[in-house]
Amino acid sequence: MSETELPLLPRCIARADGLLARFPASLTQLALRIALAVPFFRSGLTKWDGFLQLSDSAVYLFTEEFRLHLFGLEVAYPAPQLMAFLSGAGEIILPILLVLGLGTRFAALGLLVMTAIIQLTIPDGWANFHLPWAAMALAVMTYGPGRVSLDHLVAAGAAGSLRHAANL
Repeated sequence: MSETELPLLPRCIARADGLLARFPASLTQLALRIALAVPFFRSGLTKWDGFLQLSDSAVYLFTEEFRLHLFGLEVAYPAPQLMAFLSGAGEIILPILLVLGLGTRFAALGLLVMTAIIQLTIPDGWANFHLPWAAMALAVMTYGPGRVSLDHLVAAGAAGSLRHAANL
C-alpha cells in the first residue's frame, strides 16, 4: 500500500514524522551540549572568588557539609580542599569544552563522573537533576558533538591533511 492509499490521519502523521526527522541532528547535539554545560558552569562560578582562588564557602561545603553516602554510611570527603578545587575546576573547564565541542566525548564523560559523585553526595536529587544530566552526558558521549563543534573542524582539517599528503 502506498502512502497515498493510506487514510488521511495516518498520512498526515507520516508526513509530520518525516518533517520532524529532517531536523538537523547537529542542532540537537549542540542543544544537548549547552543544556548539560549550563548547570555545571553556573555551579562552578560559585566556587571561586578570583583566578584560582577558591571561595571560603566551597571549602566549607566540602569540609563540613558534604558527605558521601556509601553503603548506608555518611563518609566525609577525603582531602576536602583538593576536592573543592577539582570540583570547581571541573565545573568551569568541562562545560567550556563541551560548549566549544572540543574533546566533547571526554568532557561529557567527566561531567558524567561528576554527576555520579554528586549523586553519592546528594542522593535525593536523582529524579530532578542527576538523571537528566546523566542522560544528556550519555547522549553526547554516544552521538558525539555534531558538526557545530571544534571537534568536527579538527577532524575535517585532519582528513584534508591526509588527503593532501596522499596526493604528494
